[in-house]
Amino acid sequence: MQTQLADFIRDTPEGREADEILRKCVHCGFCTATCPTYQLLGDELDGPRGRIYLIKAMLEGAEVTARTRQHLDRCLTCRSCESTCPSGVHYSRLLDIGRRIVEERVPRQGADAAVRWALREFVPRAGLFGVAMGAGRRVRGVLPKALRDKVPLARPAGTWPMPRHARRMIALAGCAQPAMAPSINAAAARVLDAVGISLVEMAGAGCCGAVRHHLNDHEGGRIDARRNIDAWWLAIERGEIEAIVMTASGCGTQVKDYAHLLAQDFAYAQKARRVSDLTRDVSEIVAAEVEPLAAALGVFKGEPEAVAFQSPCTLQHGLRIRGVVEKLLRAAGYAPTAVRDGHLCCGSAGTYSILQPELSQRLRANKLEALAEGGARLIASANIGCITHLEAGTETPVRHWIELIDARLQQVAR
Repeated sequence: MQTQLADFIRDTPEGREADEILRKCVHCGFCTATCPTYQLLGDELDGPRGRIYLIKAMLEGAEVTARTRQHLDRCLTCRSCESTCPSGVHYSRLLDIGRRIVEERVPRQGADAAVRWALREFVPRAGLFGVAMGAGRRVRGVLPKALRDKVPLARPAGTWPMPRHARRMIALAGCAQPAMAPSINAAAARVLDAVGISLVEMAGAGCCGAVRHHLNDHEGGRIDARRNIDAWWLAIERGEIEAIVMTASGCGTQVKDYAHLLAQDFAYAQKARRVSDLTRDVSEIVAAEVEPLAAALGVFKGEPEAVAFQSPCTLQHGLRIRGVVEKLLRAAGYAPTAVRDGHLCCGSAGTYSILQPELSQRLRANKLEALAEGGARLIASANIGCITHLEAGTETPVRHWIELIDARLQQVAR
């Protein structure tokens, strides 16, 4: 794709990155075929190719309108298009650039601006979010359904093993997950403990930065990244930890991108690269320890329990991890069912389910229908946002897959 970027962007780091991305696009349209919003709406401008044209025109100096913003807002940033693209177009980074400029040229007004401000300022603050979640649970029965859907019932976390192994790894607590599902990190700690790894959370770490970044507060996202790097750096520098473990694939995608986000920051660029290199999804860690895990699980006796695994977009398209969780579930005595259109988004997509509720709910309905087709009475996922979003639309239990592995280990222990 030929480009003639306007003066305001041409010689900036963002302009050079956008130009490189745009020149890779060959207009083939493969991305459109796998775009969830295009499938729902049938509008070229609600698919990746159309959005690329909108961003290109904007960067070349064309007028930016509320309609431009609407089409970019409707994108889930699911990155299915990136998995499909034969040319390696890094669409999500181009979208970040385009959305930031749209935000400057067409400022938001009224309720739209207020909701986005509240999400940026409220969700990333784990303490504040936890207080609100506790209050919501106390009055959950009288909340409107839209709010009740965002307040999952509490599940006991259980015990977190004391650090006792020479091998240690850091877990990111994050912002929403500690309040919504503390059972996830605790389950991960127990599973890793069973294979000879101690998992610890570091004081001072918090939100990965994805919430602010994807709501166009890029500097806020970088501030979150720097805070986490500071919280982890001493342990990294001393060689005390092997990896930084992510139990939410959405956070994992963001932290893996710290090297890019802080590439222009002289004080943090090298540290950010190190953190990105150390970051692993928990599935990668457990898969590397499959022999000690098998020994801890023993020989499974009984009929394998059918489970439908919803692979989050951040896991399969962001981190490019596919098929790993399903193998681990089989090793623990579960039987993953086939899921039609498994590459498509469930509609959660961070804050998307709040900002685009109608599209989000249509995508959820489609996903739940596909998950149910194999007859499974249990759904597994790998991201807190997807888990909360899905369980609000079904009576079928939805759990993080690491909780299912932990459940098997607890059965063996009894």
